[in-house]
Amino acid sequence: MGEIVEGKTRLKKRRASPQTITPEQIETFFATLADTCNVVRSAKAAGFAANWAYRRRKFDAAFRNGWVAAVREGYAKLELVLLERAIKGTPKLVRTAKGTDRVMREYSTALAVALLRRHAETADNAAFEPSGDELREIRERILEKLRRLKQRDEASQDKVETKASNDSIDLIRWALCRSV
Repeated sequence: MGEIVEGKTRLKKRRASPQTITPEQIETFFATLADTCNVVRSAKAAGFAANWAYRRRKFDAAFRNGWVAAVREGYAKLELVLLERAIKGTPKLVRTAKGTDRVMREYSTALAVALLRRHAETADNAAFEPSGDELREIRERILEKLRRLKQRDEASQDKVETKASNDSIDLIRWALCRSV
């Protein structure tokens, strides 16, 4: 914890207690945590001990949620930096055979592969977007299957249907309300 100076006529120092931690300090903690993903550095920037933050996280759901959000933001920032490095490379100073220095770009294959693995499923899902005709065809196949299921279900219950309904909303409602 940090130290607090208090008193009206005679000033004295004392250790800060959890009750003296301000909302501004907590905001500083979360902002620094989002920038660094480092709890000790974040607590120091906020003016309290990392132990206090760890204890508070155990017992305070709002604090815990703020912590998770800050770490998530920090990881997103880190991932953006790594993506930029994987795409643009990192500058590296190299000495040529003629003895001159030259800046070249170095690309990390390991970093690129790790990022590709992380985002492969998202990229695959984003790449496929069915056309309007495909969507209509899929919709009709689903509705036809629902019609057949409804007919089979009603036939197995020996019901006599008095009113046939081909309305797609009724079919979907039937499918959703049907006990499985």
